[in-house]
Amino acid sequence: MNTVATERDSLMKIHSTAIVHPKAEIAEGVEIGPYSIIRENVKIGKNTVIGPHVVVEGWTEIGEENRIFQFASIGAVSQDLKYHGEKAYLKIGNRNTIREYVTLNIGTEGGGGITQIGDNNLLMISAHVAHDCILGNNIIIANNGTLAGHITIDDGAIIGGLAAIHQFCKVGKMAIIGGCSKVVQDIPPFMMADGHPAVVRSINLVGLQRKNYSKESIQSIKEAYKTLYRSNLNTSQAIDEIAKLSETNELRTILEFVKNSSRGISK
Repeated sequence: MNTVATERDSLMKIHSTAIVHPKAEIAEGVEIGPYSIIRENVKIGKNTVIGPHVVVEGWTEIGEENRIFQFASIGAVSQDLKYHGEKAYLKIGNRNTIREYVTLNIGTEGGGGITQIGDNNLLMISAHVAHDCILGNNIIIANNGTLAGHITIDDGAIIGGLAAIHQFCKVGKMAIIGGCSKVVQDIPPFMMADGHPAVVRSINLVGLQRKNYSKESIQSIKEAYKTLYRSNLNTSQAIDEIAKLSETNELRTILEFVKNSSRGISK
């Protein structure tokens, strides 16, 4: 009898039909459902629940108290044709909900070698997060939301169902993207974008109110929005004008994002 395996299995709930590589690192309280496959280089943190028919592979690290639903594919190799088997990683934080048919790929050498997902995110059915994407915390990607490679999504953003985001784009903090949108440029923080291609329509007012942003903060975001999108100024001129407004954390966040945008902001 394998005493180590017996002791390990007694601290978790692994279904008899699941295939778990003996070198996989499985923490106390983990549940693994029927017919799921956990491969050699995987680490799973405490109290994470993995449903039936899930495959977790690659150099994948999953934190604590996540829930992964049936048929998800976690840590498969990149679909990037430049990927040739190099060692790369997928790192998932804590308390994420990953629904049915979600696909999360490891990184590539050309993108820093890691795909990273923070904490408290909800990835709905059939969402796809490609290689080298970096997701913050408290993000929602609705059903069939699709992220190409090298995308950054900041904290609190919401990606609508069937939306597709072009590689190397960035979506700012507390931004929201409407369903079926095609995003080909960066979406600044606190903004609401929609369309094909997506353009910024207004600020994410409802989202800001739900998160208890102050009236003063919301007003400063409105002023920044008007300067960027409702004036006759180009982006450089708008940045200079926003810098003259009463300084708030939100304005600093917007200014930093716009200044550092490599693809240009969606207009």
